[in-house]
Amino acid sequence: MQQAIDETAEASSKTIGFVVWRATQILASREDAENIEVPSQRTLYRLFDRLATGTHATGSATTRRSVNARSAGPFGEVPACAPGEWMQIDSTPLDVLVRLDDGIAEKVELTAMIDLATRSLAAAVLRPTTKAADASALLARSITPETMRPGWPEALRMSRSVLPHRRLMALDERLEHAAGRPVIVPDTIVCDHGKVFISNNFRASCRYLGISLQPTHKASPFEKGAIEKTLGSVATLFAQFVAGYTGRSVDRRGRGLEHGPLWSLPELQGLLDEWIVIWQNRPHDALRDPDSPKRAFTPNEKYAMLLESCGYVPAPFRGEDYVELLPERWQAINSYGIRINHRTYDDAELTPLRRQHSGVAEKKGLWEIHYDPYDVSRVWVRDRRTDPVRWITVFWKHLHRVGVPFGEMAWDHARDQVPGGTEDQIADAAADLLRRAHDGPAERKGRASKRSRRVAARTRATTPDRAAPDPPAPGPVQEDPAETEAAKVIPLGLFDPLANPWRRP
Repeated sequence: MQQAIDETAEASSKTIGFVVWRATQILASREDAENIEVPSQRTLYRLFDRLATGTHATGSATTRRSVNARSAGPFGEVPACAPGEWMQIDSTPLDVLVRLDDGIAEKVELTAMIDLATRSLAAAVLRPTTKAADASALLARSITPETMRPGWPEALRMSRSVLPHRRLMALDERLEHAAGRPVIVPDTIVCDHGKVFISNNFRASCRYLGISLQPTHKASPFEKGAIEKTLGSVATLFAQFVAGYTGRSVDRRGRGLEHGPLWSLPELQGLLDEWIVIWQNRPHDALRDPDSPKRAFTPNEKYAMLLESCGYVPAPFRGEDYVELLPERWQAINSYGIRINHRTYDDAELTPLRRQHSGVAEKKGLWEIHYDPYDVSRVWVRDRRTDPVRWITVFWKHLHRVGVPFGEMAWDHARDQVPGGTEDQIADAAADLLRRAHDGPAERKGRASKRSRRVAARTRATTPDRAAPDPPAPGPVQEDPAETEAAKVIPLGLFDPLANPWRRP
């Protein structure tokens, strides 16, 4: 019977009847099976109840695997004595439907990071699908003050909280209009083996910011139990109060949720950021002082308490830091420019770098290129031959064909629609996809496929609020100035990552 129970550790969940049957089969395979009398079924069921206590043999498969992965010895604990000393990060689907463009209703993923010393939610981001760039952006948000938004109550200001706002203002001017969420610079981050957190991009971002990354053992979620519990608290204290809440499983989901009122992704992100400020002022059971064990402190109170002994050092985030956190790739700069995923990037500033050695022998002379997976309009090339090192912004050659920025998802989908097509044809297909999604079905006779509408909706949900510049068209047509009335030129706004993109007006 014990052997049959042990076999269920990695298998799918089954009933007690199957385990009892399997125990009799194991017994029948023994050489002395004829001399052993099998007890009654009721006795076998009582034996199972005695041996399967605490194993979840017939319960949740996830819980059963987690229980079996635990060590047999007593648990230890690493004390966190300062904010940022130990932090945990994780990603999970948020049980809320959001309304994307073209009426698409989908669930999103929540990526959050918590500080163990204060139980503060340092940052949280929502994305249709979490990428390594999102995890890197989470690091930037944790060291950047949360600015007050229009419509937020004045009680959420840092100046109204228990945090020592005046003393911190003397060290960091960014806190003047900040909300009541502390700025925590991570020292060590504990994560699981998800592909987002063990990616080269996230590891490089941690190295750049001087953060130590500590992955847990595989299949050991209990080693980062604080963030697991916090994500569950987000579901019970926030998500279930939001319109479009789906429940944690299919059997708990209501009907017709996609037809009801749903928030958009930016609106839901704003609500989550506001709720995090409220979370900071909620007493936490894990924050109890040995001198007063009956009182539970809030994360902000614990942060203010530890600040007296640990101090505060501001970590301003520059525009160059934003580019550093983007995914990187190493390529050669050819005579035609840079080719990435069938897209060509070129600029006059690349002329002295074409077909040249970058000076990085470890990469065989290739050039370091950073790109934004949510905006394919430009890439950044690091020129290490200058002092100081500079970034060169290189635009896509066919940027004038598409009026709005889009990401890799829309580009890959457009490539599937034009198999074997040229770069011009794929660019036109991507522009047509976004235009058809924007026009809606009422203005067209046909209707785009469900996948096309989903790709377009996800692209618009992750598109930053910035306008791509139009490169000058070659060879303008000469017209008679007497017949042409001069119009006022209104330039489009240009997103410049090197001009501190994290600053809010």
